[in-house]
Amino acid sequence: MGAGAGSGRGQLFLHSLLFLLLAGPPARHPARGQLRYAVPEELEHGAFVANLGEDLGLDVSTLSARRFRIVSRAGARQHLEVNLENGILFVNERIDREEVCEAGGTCLLHLQLLVESPLELYRVEVEVLDINDHAPTFPWQEYVLEVAESAVLGARFPLESAQDPDVGTNSVHTYRLSPNGFFSLEVQTRSDASKFAELVLERALDREQQRVHRVLLTALDGGVPERSGTAHILVTVLDANDNVPAFDQPSYGVSLPEDAPAGTLVIQLNATDLDEGPNGEIEYSFSGHAPPRVRELFHIEPRSGQVLLKGRLDYERASLHELYVQAKDRGPSAVAVHCRVLVHLLDVNDNAPEVTLTSVSTSVLEDAPPGTVIAVISVLDRDSGDNGRVSCEVGPNVPFELRSSFRNYYTLVTTQALDREVVPEYNVSITARDMGSPALQTRSTLTVSVSDVNDNAPRFLQPSYSVYVMENNAPGASICSVSALDPDCQQNAYLSYSIADGHIHGMPVGTYVSINSDSGHMYALRSLDYEQIRSFQIQVQAQDAGFPPLSANVTVHIFVLDQNDNAPVIVSPMPRNGSVATELVPRSARPGYLVGTVSAVDADAGLNSRLSYQLLQATDFTLFSVAPDTGELRTLRSFLEQDASRQQLVVQVRDGGQPALSATVSLLLSVVETMPQTLSDFSEFSLPPEVSSSSPLTLYLLVSLGSISFTFLLAILILTAIRCRGERRSRQGNSCSPPRCHCCPGSRPSSDGLKTSNLTAQPPAGTTAATCLDVPAGGPPGYCYKVCLGPESAQSDFMFLKPCSPPRNNEKDPGKRSRPDQHLQVSKEAKQPNTDWLPPSTQRPALKRYQIQHWGSRGSRWKGDMGMGKLPL
Repeated sequence: MGAGAGSGRGQLFLHSLLFLLLAGPPARHPARGQLRYAVPEELEHGAFVANLGEDLGLDVSTLSARRFRIVSRAGARQHLEVNLENGILFVNERIDREEVCEAGGTCLLHLQLLVESPLELYRVEVEVLDINDHAPTFPWQEYVLEVAESAVLGARFPLESAQDPDVGTNSVHTYRLSPNGFFSLEVQTRSDASKFAELVLERALDREQQRVHRVLLTALDGGVPERSGTAHILVTVLDANDNVPAFDQPSYGVSLPEDAPAGTLVIQLNATDLDEGPNGEIEYSFSGHAPPRVRELFHIEPRSGQVLLKGRLDYERASLHELYVQAKDRGPSAVAVHCRVLVHLLDVNDNAPEVTLTSVSTSVLEDAPPGTVIAVISVLDRDSGDNGRVSCEVGPNVPFELRSSFRNYYTLVTTQALDREVVPEYNVSITARDMGSPALQTRSTLTVSVSDVNDNAPRFLQPSYSVYVMENNAPGASICSVSALDPDCQQNAYLSYSIADGHIHGMPVGTYVSINSDSGHMYALRSLDYEQIRSFQIQVQAQDAGFPPLSANVTVHIFVLDQNDNAPVIVSPMPRNGSVATELVPRSARPGYLVGTVSAVDADAGLNSRLSYQLLQATDFTLFSVAPDTGELRTLRSFLEQDASRQQLVVQVRDGGQPALSATVSLLLSVVETMPQTLSDFSEFSLPPEVSSSSPLTLYLLVSLGSISFTFLLAILILTAIRCRGERRSRQGNSCSPPRCHCCPGSRPSSDGLKTSNLTAQPPAGTTAATCLDVPAGGPPGYCYKVCLGPESAQSDFMFLKPCSPPRNNEKDPGKRSRPDQHLQVSKEAKQPNTDWLPPSTQRPALKRYQIQHWGSRGSRWKGDMGMGKLPL
């Protein structure tokens, strides 16, 4: 017997070793702030489970001094233990999973680890993994099954199930039947995933030929290595008993309170058999599927079918019992039928809460901060639902409270500062009460002593200070005052104030603000500018004179308020060379025509930077208007003949400050008949140097635009030269010869000569000569024009325009313009684009559309007038 036991333990150790090699080291799973490990069952004493010192981040050398230990309930078996020298959790005694956890499912060992100085509580769960240490077993080694010879093919006969205490894949996995010529085996699965076998008749039985059939039933589990158990089935062929009993329903359900006394009727079963005599008399019994625990708790009356309670129920141990009952008549060839009875237990509040003071601090310092742990309390109620839900509370009028760290675990902590001079000792009453009806409660008393120290630190009257200072303040002016209180007395209550070191915009905070160390008054050391710094914060410290000194900090937020100290600045239009900004307006402009946009900026913020535009002075207030929000200058009506050709406007830009500041810009608008190809002073303005220099994209755009413009101009000149040379070769011998068509800058004929020139005359039909006219006068001084009119069509080509003298940039006298009745009108020299102002992005598309429409219409008129022999500008 001893040798067999030793051999069995050796095989068990080999199986455990194989399980560890396959599964790897014990797994550590953090779950909601706790550690979880997994370890196989049946390990020997001293087997490694986990390194708690490393996983919990504890200093191994202090474990003994801090009394590191596992806290367990009184009387509970200590399966695991901690080595205080290295912090390793090891197996203290062999763990039998089937003994520790009777029910199936996950088997967990809940450990509460406690370490003192300071007091800390950890919760660890160790899952006991099942190993295949049990083989399936049958209730009996041999079964006798009586089958009537009249049984039809396909008839099923349930067989007794094998039991395996292991769970999961290590439990019964399948059944196997020895080869025979009459029966086959089918494996069925119950609702709880357990397996049972049914014998299926595959060939008709003949009692006269063979009365008994012997087969071997083998149950196999799914473990590694595979284990099995066998049972012999003796099938006896009987004469036909053609009716079998039948239950009212295949499954029954009943609820029963857990405190029901023995002898309580659980359920009345009823099965009927249509046969008469012994063949119709039914006997009830538990089938082989019923586990031993069910047979201990329940009893079946064989003749009446009553299921009675025999043992004491416990909801906390098992809340559901599954009974397998069979009914068989007393006739020959009786066939048993089966049904299942599910007994659901109802929990009653029969367990009062258990309060355990796991660890208690001997004393607490009176300057301990709120939340200091005084004791760890565990509460357990074995009931479920509301009956097992426990609430813990402390007595009134004590500066302590209970905080739930884990489920059913509480820590007793301080809720406010303690004062030993007022209360040197507290008797804390802890009451645990469940939610059952009637409720059960447990009360325990804990004594807490208070130790005296210099326990009162200064406290500021406010958690933070916000100070608002108007900019341009006088240096040395008082801006605010901070104050703190210390409940201590004498030197412990004497406070001194200081400002913590720091920097504001790269400068030490001491160059901005100072504080009186005695009174807490704060002073500004410099004049603040809202446009340079809008807000900053400093840390003020109050420190008492106790030993050791205590201090407190508070944050002071200083906000600089804006004053209206910046007037608006006109950014467009910008006058050049000190002159008034000018703009050309076509006389044909309709009401709503956009002349330009006045733009300004203000360095202030808020209402102080909100700008409004208004027309302050104007030659004619009925002709122009300024949008108050955008600064757009538009016409109110069409121009009349009597309107002056020059309109003087003064636009004022005013901010919303108190008092308001303003700026004005003067505009000179010239009303012209046609618009030249030039930009006004409302064109794009240059960005400030600090902006343009910091943006290389602007330089790239300017270089690209200049390159494209130069290439386009060069192509136009080349095409013009090629076309002129071709026309000269094709028109040799006509009246438009180079010697006769030239510019004479020295001669200045009168305007009468121009009037007598027949520019609109057409050559006779059929002639091939072209008409060449020299126009030395009629335009600005120093210009001459060459006009060649082709005879083949009415369209004329503008061939060449060349200044005979340097251009004049600022010729604006309206008296020098040509009269409207002249056929030839010469515009002034085009102005250079004003680059002092960049229009807003919303105004650029409108400006581009205006230029395209304006010059497009002029181009069409240009060709049309030249076809009539005119030279429009």
